[in-house]
Amino acid sequence: MNALKTAMLLAALTALFMGLGYMFGGTGGAMIALAIAAAMNLFTYWNADKLVLKMQHAREVDAQTAPEFYAMVAELARRGNLPMPRVYIVDNPNPNAFATGRNPQNAAVAATTGLLNMLTRDEVAAVMAHELGHVKNRDTLVMTMVATIAGAISMIANFGMFFAHDSEGRPNPIAAIAAMLVAPFAALIVQMAISRTREFGADKAGAEICGNPQALASALAKIAGPAQRIPDEASLRSPATAQLYIVPTSVSEWFSTHPATERRIAALNEMTALPPQGGRRAPSALNPLG
Repeated sequence: MNALKTAMLLAALTALFMGLGYMFGGTGGAMIALAIAAAMNLFTYWNADKLVLKMQHAREVDAQTAPEFYAMVAELARRGNLPMPRVYIVDNPNPNAFATGRNPQNAAVAATTGLLNMLTRDEVAAVMAHELGHVKNRDTLVMTMVATIAGAISMIANFGMFFAHDSEGRPNPIAAIAAMLVAPFAALIVQMAISRTREFGADKAGAEICGNPQALASALAKIAGPAQRIPDEASLRSPATAQLYIVPTSVSEWFSTHPATERRIAALNEMTALPPQGGRRAPSALNPLG
């Protein structure tokens, strides 16, 4: 059901993109917009992880540079029956984490130093399990593609005042204003709808992977407030990246891409204790920073 909903929402974004193209350039404009949307999707498919990691100034770590954190992710990936992802740490006081990559075979997960320093070992494991839940549910590619198309819609709509014309070639200020106001808002609504659905799914998958829903609930409660208060330079430079984080940053206060943290915590508290997928308890004696 989630896959169908996501496909419908992506189709709606593409149709909106084409509608703007038609408004500004007729049938030819719509075809150009469709071609641009397809090209953006193709480019994003192959380069999403590289773009996101570069924007975050993430540094890759391994068993030598961050042995305990790397071992934690490896154990969680095994429990989730996932390939070992690339592991990154971001030197950032904002407590957050994210996952990226076009599929589980090409995935990467990252945590900020702020998160690693703020949470307990079990809470860090639960957060990384949540990110692996996104990988398992194949969320990361979809969200990056949505962000790319939504950003392009907003960019094109901003030119509406200059390029919107009626059928006789005269400027059409009503159409221009509608494009400038309605299109970006509609794109944000679709983007929010996808992301909010995905966060609940990743919470559930993460709880199943680590076997400790309460640890994830505790982590969310600890980091939600500081993530809003502590500036995050990457999301300030590129607000679309904020949707990838486990909790929203201050750039999402008006148009949050996440469900309310209280609702997520309540859903986790309602879950009964689930056995970890590997048949053993989740990591409990790991120092995430090594």
